[in-house]
Amino acid sequence: MLSTSHRVFLEVAAHLSFSRAAKLLFISQPAVSRHIKLLEEQYKFALFARSANGIQLTSVGEKVYSYLSEAQELQRKIDYEISTLQSEQAAKGNLLIGASTTVSLYIIPALVSGFLQEFKKVFIRVVNRNMEHVIHALMNKEIDLGIVEVDNKLGAFSYDYFTSDRIIVVCSPLNPITRKDTFTLDDLVKAPIALRENGSGTLAVVQRELDKAGVSISDLNTQVRLGGTEALKNYLLADRCIGFVPQRAVAKELASGELVELTITGLTFERDFFFVRRKGDDFELTKRFIRFCKQQTVTGSPSSSSLNVIPEAG
Repeated sequence: MLSTSHRVFLEVAAHLSFSRAAKLLFISQPAVSRHIKLLEEQYKFALFARSANGIQLTSVGEKVYSYLSEAQELQRKIDYEISTLQSEQAAKGNLLIGASTTVSLYIIPALVSGFLQEFKKVFIRVVNRNMEHVIHALMNKEIDLGIVEVDNKLGAFSYDYFTSDRIIVVCSPLNPITRKDTFTLDDLVKAPIALRENGSGTLAVVQRELDKAGVSISDLNTQVRLGGTEALKNYLLADRCIGFVPQRAVAKELASGELVELTITGLTFERDFFFVRRKGDDFELTKRFIRFCKQQTVTGSPSSSSLNVIPEAG
């Protein structure tokens, strides 16, 4: 079993910050320092090199971090497997999920809630990040599972299809372009545009489809870039810019008439979401969650409820 000092070290090493580790562990920064000092005395080597610019792992610290990360993962698997021997519903474990904005806000909450109603002793943390950040977190073993749209499949990961999504072009009804009978690609190039930030999966899909039509993102009259779907949607509600947003994100606004969908003949923006895992990762809790989500997307998603889910906004 990992000691408290080992757990503290893992947090400090993951974030290279004593203050960040203290905040995440709900202990004081001096307490964090004491735990690190205990380990350094135990191993008789410095684990961190301190400088005016912060801290870095020493060569010994990197070895300790590598071994303790493996030990932590083994302990999680042992704890989960042993807990299921009593019954599947008695399963205990932590599951860390990184999901792109559309998934974390509009798709996954009800599924997570349904899963936790069945497995009440499981704790799930959902981190809301754009596609690039989720892949990075998965590569660094900061999360167990990514749920993102996939542009290029990387050999280090396994991909499992989850569901599909459509991105639409919308604007405020105050925009005079809504009074036109048709909305063309030429109109799109000339109109003021609000876009998502670089690294966004939504932006990647838009760029891919526009490229097919012979239009580059740089050809657009981009007025502003915003981080996150909700920020973009709220901007479009207040402005006369045109934007690309997931259909799920603006269903209520379209129904109320606060936003209007603009259709460009011959141009559609669709994407597939995948469960992404590190190759060779056989954590049974992750596989069980994937099976549950797939089943629910076929039979109908469970209703949402506020259980032990922590969505962490990016």
